Amino acid sequence: MATQQHRTGEAGPIPERNGRFLKQNGYWYYSTREGVDIGPFDSREEAEIGVGEFIDFICAADPKIREALEQYRAA
Repeated sequence: MATQQHRTGEAGPIPERNGRFLKQNGYWYYSTREGVDIGPFDSREEAEIGVGEFIDFICAADPKIREALEQYRAA
């Protein structure tokens, strides 16, 4: 297993991460391809539903929406 490292701008203890999902301070988040963490969710299952809804939204969104999200891509 790879050593976990802080993400850009992150300080303090490294949160528990599992691929696209991470748990921090008792809440679950998912990371978008643009590097944005979305949440909080009370459970991983809710975060998994949330990422599915986000993907559905992106697939149906106007290209201008996708372009705007690209501005938030993590450096």
